[in-house]
Amino acid sequence: MSSDAHATAAPISSGLKQPYHLVDPSPWPIIGAFGGGATVLGIVLAAHLGSYWVLTIGTLITVVTAFGWWREVIKESRTAGVHTPVVRLGLRYGMMFFITSEVMFFVAFFWAYFHFFLFPEHVLGTETPMWPPMGIHTFDPWHLPMLNTMILLLSGTTVTWAHYGLLKGNRGTMLTGLGLTVLLGLSFTILQAVEYSDAPFKFAGGGIYPSVFFLATGFHGFHVIIGTIFLLVCWFRAAKGHFTPARHFGFEAAAWYWHFVDVVWLFLFICVYWIGGGEIAVH
Repeated sequence: MSSDAHATAAPISSGLKQPYHLVDPSPWPIIGAFGGGATVLGIVLAAHLGSYWVLTIGTLITVVTAFGWWREVIKESRTAGVHTPVVRLGLRYGMMFFITSEVMFFVAFFWAYFHFFLFPEHVLGTETPMWPPMGIHTFDPWHLPMLNTMILLLSGTTVTWAHYGLLKGNRGTMLTGLGLTVLLGLSFTILQAVEYSDAPFKFAGGGIYPSVFFLATGFHGFHVIIGTIFLLVCWFRAAKGHFTPARHFGFEAAAWYWHFVDVVWLFLFICVYWIGGGEIAVH
């Protein structure tokens, strides 16, 4: 047989149908990358120059990307034969790795915090090193921080209740549990904003303690907002009957993420507010 015949011969099928799903080409990854880059650049420009137009454009692109990409993902999950058992297993591994990366993100903040908490002389010098630094008044951990802790712990209970209702095929229980979790997440965010507005120290020019405090708790608050949106989308999907006791990975992923947010806050409350607290501000 000639070499031309070998070059044009059609491949022989093995007869096995592979269980993987190859996604269709989508513009959202590259659009989201530009939106995320513009958002970060906009934050820098806003902080140094007071210009917000790049931040506004980047935020709008990111929001549009979230809506468009999420819509495609939901459509994909509703297409018969796409989410095979192998694909669903891969999605679970992907979510676990994502949460692991988020854990390491917060490890960086805790590392910085404990570096100065355990070795305050590294930033304060050898003369009377202490943490928090002299002149810093901290929050009373048993007021708003404790209330927020109870709110997040309760929200972990309600999202588990919603999962129980889903597994039992009780849509009412699932919707009620999800709705309560969203409301508790919103309550946490509002109380966090109240706490920030009443903070006895400021982020700008306040030194190392305010920097570490606001970055750690602020990024946690951002994750609470993302998780609340995640659960709200799940509520609308549940209301439309997208989830069944056998197929509901979207809900599981949201619940895992929410429990991760709960655990991070517990560490923040214990390490930053309680153990790392100093002289309490008097109002």
